[in-house]
Amino acid sequence: MPEPAQSPGSARGDLPRLKAQLHSAILYAIVDLGYVTPENAASACRALLAGGAGILQLRAKGHDLTTIETVARQLIPLCREVGVPFILNDFPDLAAKLDADGVHIGQDDGPLAAARTIVGEGKLIGRSTHSLEQAEAALAEGFDYIGFGPLFPTGTKPSRPAIGLDQIAEMERRVGSKIPAFCIGGINFETLPMVLKAGARRVVIVSALLKAESVEEATRQIVRKISQPRI
Repeated sequence: MPEPAQSPGSARGDLPRLKAQLHSAILYAIVDLGYVTPENAASACRALLAGGAGILQLRAKGHDLTTIETVARQLIPLCREVGVPFILNDFPDLAAKLDADGVHIGQDDGPLAAARTIVGEGKLIGRSTHSLEQAEAALAEGFDYIGFGPLFPTGTKPSRPAIGLDQIAEMERRVGSKIPAFCIGGINFETLPMVLKAGARRVVIVSALLKAESVEEATRQIVRKISQPRI
């Protein structure tokens, strides 16, 4: 198993700072190559960051590692310039090679300990969870944050059944009060009010932002909606 990357950039990846940035994030944005081309990934990233995304992930399902590495090398300096953590979806080995700020793994991607051995102690590691039980298990295992969903049917993961809104409040009480929990899946301008009313404090939004006429303005509007005081 490869050793964690030890590049000069690793000094930037101290975990306390990254965790502070993570805890302050309310919108987790994803540059998804299913919605934007590799050639347009950097411009999408700039717009998401300018709009106020607090954490940014590169997701590239079905793309070769060379393409993923090329795009990631464009996005990492953009994120670091504005102090937003850059997360690579899947591929802990590549995340370590790139000195990414963290990696996000799914339920079938193995235990936290294996990913931690690869990326090192100074990086963020997130887990996708699809039930309250999985969310609690991720907390107990020691993940830095979770994704919780999909709340609604989503084209990003058409084979994954939606879990609905009923467990959000309890998940926030048991898990989200201890580590950042980002609700995900089918969240857009129409569904966001329901998600927030159900108790969500942080969200992931993908297609509603990437397909917007102005990605930056759409991102800014979403951040404003999440930030509004709730009764």
